[in-house]
Amino acid sequence: MSQPSSASQRLETITAHMATTPAEKPPVTCHVLDTTIGRPASDIKCTLLQFPEGKLGIEATADELATGTTNQDGRVTSWSGEKLKLQDGAVYKIRFEVEEYFKRSGQETFFPFVEITFRVRSTQEHYHVPLLLAGWSYSTYRGS
Repeated sequence: MSQPSSASQRLETITAHMATTPAEKPPVTCHVLDTTIGRPASDIKCTLLQFPEGKLGIEATADELATGTTNQDGRVTSWSGEKLKLQDGAVYKIRFEVEEYFKRSGQETFFPFVEITFRVRSTQEHYHVPLLLAGWSYSTYRGS
């Protein structure tokens, strides 16, 4: 991914980043940073899924809730479909389709996709799920 080359493009990127105010922010957001180049990873398809209550074993299948794509800042700030409504105590995951991103970037990767599973303790909180990504490793944490 190349950085914006002009002042107007940089301003557009910053404006898009700031366009989502806390009141408009969905209950779950995510962010992908390509740590091999030290920049946001754009145009990565992300899918938010929810596991049925009490079904977390290896055979468990999660239901798709919404999809989104990372923007120029590497963020998914809005999801497709109806307004997301989370449930206290429910388990969710975000699936990041990273293989195409790496192909476009001319980089190799070990991972065709990355899935991050997390529990929503309270629907009164916002959940931000960052993905720090490289071709041969990744990490995550609970963001703010």
